[in-house]
Amino acid sequence: MKRIVIGVTGASGQVYAKKVIEKVAKMPEMELDIAFTDTGMQVFMDETGGNIEVFRTFSNVKILDNHGYYNRNASGSNAADVMIVVPCTMGTVGRIANGTTSDLISRIAEVQLKERRRLVIVPRETPYSLIHLRNLQTLTEAGAIIAPASPSFYSNPSSLDDLTDQFADRIIAIAGISDINPSNKWMNEWH
Repeated sequence: MKRIVIGVTGASGQVYAKKVIEKVAKMPEMELDIAFTDTGMQVFMDETGGNIEVFRTFSNVKILDNHGYYNRNASGSNAADVMIVVPCTMGTVGRIANGTTSDLISRIAEVQLKERRRLVIVPRETPYSLIHLRNLQTLTEAGAIIAPASPSFYSNPSSLDDLTDQFADRIIAIAGISDINPSNKWMNEWH
């Protein structure tokens, strides 16, 4: 069993979080811990019309209290295999990049970096300021993978669902959770 942590912060683009969570939760070999910031939870409900309680119906999913640090993933001796922060606010990027953790999501991300575990950051912001770019550079230099919420259109998606599906598959592949490379599927259809 691989342990995956998904952190959901208050940026727009919650449909990406929803898709990634649903796909990983359906993988029986994965143990999934999810933490929402307070704003992340509000924006998730506003943008998806969904309630996070639906994720509790999966037997391999735990929803964490983002306000406390008393969690197995917050310890270097018990770091998760992979963490994805989707979508990731620039405030969260800044806290992780500068080691100023203020909640469970930023602490787990800090642990992932110090333990050299996979950390995928999916920022959802435009345009980037110089401060944003420097923080993203710092995270990259520390070992994080920056995967901006920039879906591709070469597959000629016929719906928003197709577009978000493809992007979620790409994030899961980048995280190393699945051996399936979604680019191959979409590229084969494109050619």
